[in-house]
Amino acid sequence: TTPEAEAQGARVGDRVVYTVLDAYAEYTAVPADKLITVPAHVSLEVATACMVQGMTAHYLVTDAHAQIMQPGDWCLIHGVGGGTGQWTAQVAKTLGYKVIGTTSKSKESIARATGADELITRDEAGWSTDVAARVLEITGGKGVKCVIDGVGKATWDISLNSLARRGILVSFGSASGPVPDFSVLKLSPKSVYVTRPRLLDYTVDREEIARRTGDLFRWVGEGKLKISIDKLLPLEKAAEGHEYLEAGKSTGKILYKV
Repeated sequence: TTPEAEAQGARVGDRVVYTVLDAYAEYTAVPADKLITVPAHVSLEVATACMVQGMTAHYLVTDAHAQIMQPGDWCLIHGVGGGTGQWTAQVAKTLGYKVIGTTSKSKESIARATGADELITRDEAGWSTDVAARVLEITGGKGVKCVIDGVGKATWDISLNSLARRGILVSFGSASGPVPDFSVLKLSPKSVYVTRPRLLDYTVDREEIARRTGDLFRWVGEGKLKISIDKLLPLEKAAEGHEYLEAGKSTGKILYKV
């Protein structure tokens, strides 16, 4: 370590995690302000999962909606059977939101384990119901205050049509392809908002990273977050992990071990 790292609380022998690029390596040079010490009650595998999927879920639920959604409000979260979706649903429930989740039929049991209040499923033939109509039914005709959508193109219209008046669509991913270009007039029928956030803008300094990971580590210790590690692969099989993700087979975090 350097004096700067020690001033941040890092010591040789500490268990640490970090978020930097170019981390597919045996050794990584990491700025001291990016290091987070892992508490004793959290495994390195879980702590590693926290750094991207966990912090993504944290900022999506706490900040990306610009406080348009408040505890007790309904939100719609797409893909709650997948890795980030599982985190997001659990964080939303922990913070007091009511959750409607969507998932594929093959991941239904995983999605139910997140504690989502309502679940809408789809199979290879498509959705089991009109999703937006079902959302309106669940919410007494009002719609949800926030949609958290990492799917993209395939759920874009569903997400917009599920929003309540002055609700917000948080579009953070493009699993099915990018959201198509659209006219802002599409937002006017219910005066809704759309944002396209990214994790880097919600982890701008050490204080923000420490706040988010601190909450996540605490919730893990309290049993409020159940973390799914899908696969632990040797680094030389990185391509296999990417192919698995691209095929939509993942049910949790894919980790590589050096």
